[in-house]
Amino acid sequence: MTTTTDVTPSDDAGDQGSAAAMIPAQSGAATAPPSTGEARAHGTDTEPDPRRWLALAVIAVAQLMVVLDGSIVTLALPHAQAALDISTADRQWVMTAYTLAFGGLLLLGGRIADFAGRKRAFIWGLVGFAGASALGGFTPNAEGLFAARALQGACAAVLAPAALSLITVTFTDGKERARAFGVYGGISGGGAAIGLIVGGLLTEYASWRWCLFVNVPIALVTAVAAISVVRESRAEGKPSYDIPGAATITLGLVALVYGFTRAADDGWGAPVTVSLLVAAVVLVVAFVVIELRTKAPLLPMRVVLDRNRGGAFLSSLFFGAALLAMFLFMTFYFQQTLHYSALRSGFAFLPFSAGIVVGAGMASQLLPRFGPKLLMVVGSALAVVGLLLLTQVGLDTGYASHVLPAEILISFGMGLAFVPMSSVSLIGVAEHDAGVASALANTTQQVGGSLGIALLNTVYATVVTNYLGDHGFGPAAEAQSQIEGYTVSFAWSAGLMAVALVVVLILVRAKKSDVAATGAPVHVG
Repeated sequence: MTTTTDVTPSDDAGDQGSAAAMIPAQSGAATAPPSTGEARAHGTDTEPDPRRWLALAVIAVAQLMVVLDGSIVTLALPHAQAALDISTADRQWVMTAYTLAFGGLLLLGGRIADFAGRKRAFIWGLVGFAGASALGGFTPNAEGLFAARALQGACAAVLAPAALSLITVTFTDGKERARAFGVYGGISGGGAAIGLIVGGLLTEYASWRWCLFVNVPIALVTAVAAISVVRESRAEGKPSYDIPGAATITLGLVALVYGFTRAADDGWGAPVTVSLLVAAVVLVVAFVVIELRTKAPLLPMRVVLDRNRGGAFLSSLFFGAALLAMFLFMTFYFQQTLHYSALRSGFAFLPFSAGIVVGAGMASQLLPRFGPKLLMVVGSALAVVGLLLLTQVGLDTGYASHVLPAEILISFGMGLAFVPMSSVSLIGVAEHDAGVASALANTTQQVGGSLGIALLNTVYATVVTNYLGDHGFGPAAEAQSQIEGYTVSFAWSAGLMAVALVVVLILVRAKKSDVAATGAPVHVG
């Protein structure tokens, strides 16, 4: 459950192009469109495409599929864990395999879409996503599911930036483009809520496997439709792909997550855990060195070293770490402690979707009046309070008395903070860096979510193991051990969110006039 920022990418041969990608979202924001001259640079004509609205429908269906997948898989996770005998320490890979591949390859995916052809990347991304979903649905073991989810994430890392760029180059009129982005953002907001219900229905009345199979017909039909209604376009200039940069950062993140996972079984001081964490640090440092020296970096360091933008990206990282982990534990709390069905769990999450949409809509109205920092501070503080409320849940607490108030506070705070956070990430950025700056705002949420899920799942497993070691393994002790694990994890989530709040307070100095200069956001879906 993350936000989305739409930013028109630039196609300078040395920038990141359409890496301004979308991730599964509750809200969407569109920025001011480029000029007609920029449209020519994207390889489009000044004459409107007569099939542009059909093309938008095709692109919107693809976005809906990606958004649905995130919601559906979350609800299906407890059933998949039981069916494939996935351990508590390893269950997080169902989510982190996807988010790591998506977040780690998103910038590279934007480059591939720009230079290989956006229509081609869009179609092959859909076909790959369908194939990966089929593999995941048929898999007989946990390792196959993890691999399929990683492949889904890699395909989405190409599909998402291609889809956003196709809207940019298909709609050359500013007003029409704003409407198109509005449709896209609306799909992002409404699609996640629909996914909660569809995921519950499929899991309860069919099988958790159908939460993956459902992507196959949608993706293939959309790919076939795109062949005839979507125009091809590509960036000018010599293709340049920062493969070493993409490889080092992705491997570094995988090593870090795997290190967290091993810590749940072997302990933090175990040689394998320490080795993985050290390898992660070395690879991340190597990534920074590569980016500083290469001519066409995946992530130009100038984009993140600005105080305001750096604050926005860092706070986004901690937002993702706190919130995606919270969804994991809330899903298991609903289904294993409160004994909700998958469908009822989906309905229990619906207020969260509504809160984000309301909060984002209010933020869009208040941002020009109060500037970004106040909204980011208030939104982060509300999320901290909501997460602290979740630490009070127990075996017999009610949904209306304990969970619902927390959901409202967290989701409204998220919506209130994400819109100005996305805008701050573009303050002072050069035109040729706009794509990578926008993509980075989304990448940090994905990467933060991966790290947060892995870390807090290890915390949860450790707490449960220690509790059972002290109190025995009877049914009552096992039930209470889960509550202890949930509440400690929620407390850690609140701590991560508090770090995001401190980052905003210390680093963000942007004023409302600075945000106005970015031209974003003008729409929230």
